[in-house]
Amino acid sequence: MLSYQHAYHAGNFADVHKHLTLFAVVDHLLRKDSPVTYLDTHAGRGLYCLSSEASGKLQEYRNGVMPLWRSREALVRDPLLHAWFGALEEAQSGAPSAKGESLDQYPGSPWWLASRLRSRDRLMLFELHPGEHDHLAGLALPDNVRQIHGDGLQGLRQRLPVATPRLCVLIDPSYERKTEYAEVADAVLSAMRKVRHGLVLVWYPLLPAGRHRVLLESLRDEGLRKIWRSELVLHDPHAGEHGMYGSGMLVVNPPWGLERRLSAAMDSIIPVLGSTSRYRSGWWVEE
Repeated sequence: MLSYQHAYHAGNFADVHKHLTLFAVVDHLLRKDSPVTYLDTHAGRGLYCLSSEASGKLQEYRNGVMPLWRSREALVRDPLLHAWFGALEEAQSGAPSAKGESLDQYPGSPWWLASRLRSRDRLMLFELHPGEHDHLAGLALPDNVRQIHGDGLQGLRQRLPVATPRLCVLIDPSYERKTEYAEVADAVLSAMRKVRHGLVLVWYPLLPAGRHRVLLESLRDEGLRKIWRSELVLHDPHAGEHGMYGSGMLVVNPPWGLERRLSAAMDSIIPVLGSTSRYRSGWWVEE
């Protein structure tokens, strides 16, 4: 299926959770000099205009990044949020003097990764949807970025191991097909067999049907170790509302200190997202 386009959901609470986690992970990786290869298996178009027709249809950013942006003067007391908001400001259009006044662009994972890429690092962006890939191919990105029109999970299997000492993978599918949960688990297990020290981030939606348990239990049952899990819940799954009630992230081989830094940042933004929201984290599997 190639119907999913993230522009309808750009900047929602799940994007905040996902990209703040990704930002924190990359921040840890940049503390060492050795080069990193990044792979983004479901890249999307890379940058989203929040005033576009697609983003305006659902306006999910109004319950995600927008209230945080408006409250950022209070939130930047947290070091991780201070750095994240600074990067988000750089993604805005217009003259430098106008940046910081309005939020008109929300960056996807390709932007978050490419904006912090060093000359010795490498980034591979996979996108299967032809229209989304055309947008992605039109972005001005550094020379050490490859935009690949193709299946990201298949591409992950084909391109491992990598030439650099370190590997960071982001897997972020739409999960429109029920089978994707098992497919993602298979891809993670395959990757870890080839690069045991690799760092893999997996995003998953929290839906009332609970299909994400297939992913979680498959990784646990196959004996994969060192998996940290975090979830941002926007409202109770039994509150009568339809659709996604929360966002989940798995980090395989998480860097030391990630849980502490991310939990502190999430504790700061929870009150802004609403009285029914909550954050939870901990080891899903630990050695």
